[in-house]
Amino acid sequence: MSDAPHRRAKILITSGPTRQYLDPVRYLTNASSGRMGAALAAAVLQRGHDAVIVSGPVTVDYPPGAHVIDVLTTDEMLHAAGELFPECDGAIGAAAPCDYKPLQVSDQKLSKTGQPLVLELIETPDVIAVLGQSKRSDQWVVGFALETDDRHFRATVKQQKKCCDLMVSNGPEAIDAADNNVELLDRDGSIIETISGSKQHVADRLIHQIHHRLILPCP
Repeated sequence: MSDAPHRRAKILITSGPTRQYLDPVRYLTNASSGRMGAALAAAVLQRGHDAVIVSGPVTVDYPPGAHVIDVLTTDEMLHAAGELFPECDGAIGAAAPCDYKPLQVSDQKLSKTGQPLVLELIETPDVIAVLGQSKRSDQWVVGFALETDDRHFRATVKQQKKCCDLMVSNGPEAIDAADNNVELLDRDGSIIETISGSKQHVADRLIHQIHHRLILPCP
């Protein structure tokens, strides 16, 4: 029996890492591959919805039916997502944007001096928190919380701070991996579902829950 959506939603997905440059050739980043974002986009399209992806630099192939906007830095991701979000029904924050950037960026390559190099870092904007705090009453936001310890507690705190309707809690083993193990948390922090397996399987289950809990109830 078909499980087709009653309404077509436009969903914004942030995906992949960002880069924060120290000089013209060196940058801070992480090992996020974009696989989770690609899997989510595929699941969104399979459900009959529209997927718009704001992606940092990745080598993964996104589904051909998705509209992809490429960015480099966290500020660029925030700007692109902020421009697109008002036209979307909801957003899923699967990206791993850099949390810090250098206070000073050299316009020339930093040369070795034989002495320690001290970097002063400042926090970057939180993309999903900005979207969550700006959402309309008819919009929703789903966040991802990657933590190394106290995962459930920290994910619940992030969910509240970022005004997320649902939060996906996972660990560092998910980075650049084919599989994932997540807990999907409701607004009160209770566990809706624990999902393990390939990232496509995890994405399919997450979109199933998002579809029924957040998309169908919307007017």
